[in-house]
Amino acid sequence: MRKIICLILCLLTTFLTFGQGIQPRNGDLLFVGLPMDYNIKNDTSSMDAAITQATGKEGETNYIHVAILEVDNAGKIWVIDATLKHGVDRHPIDTFLSDFALKDGSLPLLNVLRLKNNRHAADYVENAKRFCGLPYDIYFLPDNDARYCSELVRDAYITPKGRHIFKTVPMNFKAADGTFPIYWVRLFKQINQPIPQDVPGTNPNDMSKSKRLKRIGTLSLTR
Repeated sequence: MRKIICLILCLLTTFLTFGQGIQPRNGDLLFVGLPMDYNIKNDTSSMDAAITQATGKEGETNYIHVAILEVDNAGKIWVIDATLKHGVDRHPIDTFLSDFALKDGSLPLLNVLRLKNNRHAADYVENAKRFCGLPYDIYFLPDNDARYCSELVRDAYITPKGRHIFKTVPMNFKAADGTFPIYWVRLFKQINQPIPQDVPGTNPNDMSKSKRLKRIGTLSLTR
């Protein structure tokens, strides 16, 4: 079934569209949001659910991933991101869509945001490429040889003067009731590390609210 879903998505990528006829630009950010009815309370095996429990808010879009869009000279869309499956990698957008397809074959919410000052976007994309090949940062710590999704974006989007465009915030791994989701407890026990609660970091939800970004549109597939 999974192979069939991937094949369908690959065929449909010819018909990628943005709302209101908006076209993606180099350096745009693609935020992946879970549907509002996604069942997270009983999901103890998914990092997506654990992220939603820790950083999502009731009544708001809950972003569980952020990726960088690259539009090459031929107009082809690539994605640069950090995932458990690929580590830090650059791949065609159809690979990205296949990876993030939901169990029923549908796509999650895919919102595109763009820097209000986008003149150095090509530089940020090139910065991101330099991290390709690094592993996914399951430790969620700064200054190591690994990156998680929003950490990659933060470290790639640096001004010519060497300043980070996106700020860090104290990392939160706790659910709304103040407890750690089972996924985080198991993960950090497995790697023999304490949960990095309150360590400076980033997450897709907070990053999406940056005043430096503006919402451009929603990525969709049409037949």
